[in-house]
Amino acid sequence: MKTAIVTGGAGSLGRAICRKLASDGFIVYMTDISVEKCAEAIRETHLENVRAKKLDVTEEADWISIYDDVISECGRIDAVVNNAGVNIRYDIEECSVENWDKMFQINVRSVFLSIKHAIPIMKAQGGGSIINISSVCGLVGHRYTNESYTASKGAVTMLTKSIASRYGKFNIRCNSVHPSTVKTGLVNGFLSDPDRMRERIEEVPLGHLCAPEDVAAAVAFLASDEASFLNGVQLPVDGGTVCD
Repeated sequence: MKTAIVTGGAGSLGRAICRKLASDGFIVYMTDISVEKCAEAIRETHLENVRAKKLDVTEEADWISIYDDVISECGRIDAVVNNAGVNIRYDIEECSVENWDKMFQINVRSVFLSIKHAIPIMKAQGGGSIINISSVCGLVGHRYTNESYTASKGAVTMLTKSIASRYGKFNIRCNSVHPSTVKTGLVNGFLSDPDRMRERIEEVPLGHLCAPEDVAAAVAFLASDEASFLNGVQLPVDGGTVCD
């Protein structure tokens, strides 16, 4: 069986990605900073072929450890989905240096560490798929989103393109997925303000928010053999938000 690692797996989006990959036949390592939350998520959703692992995505030693564990248990790593991320919602005039640095540490450093240690493994096994969850904010400026988030997701987009261009010769595919506002538990709280909710819906030509399952379907396709010639793609899952 193929194997996949998903970061930020205990959240709404991570759970949907894990569920979809597992249903497609992957052994999935659901990772998060809290292994207890992963285990709870697996129990609650009755996920099969999903294993809980603790991973602090900002710590290099944790990445080395989980890759060692997966190789020891399964012998290969076919897909890595870098889904973990945060948005500390301060506009640039109010954003502290500490919050700016934290955004880049979680949203960008984590992807760097993941890819750094995945590449030697994927080279040795003859290839693999790296899928980075960016955002529509990694493609365009967004008037409702703070600059630190947009800058960090833009960095993920360009890192994806760079890896795709340099490591495709090893049959390592690196692609990014760019959702618009995803209807998760955290976002539902943020958008409890009717005006904010109206703003986000009105910018989507299809007229509704993105569901976690929409993103999971895109991830699963990029991880599949059907996407074997897709490399360096920035795939919007946004209902047409950035089509202009």
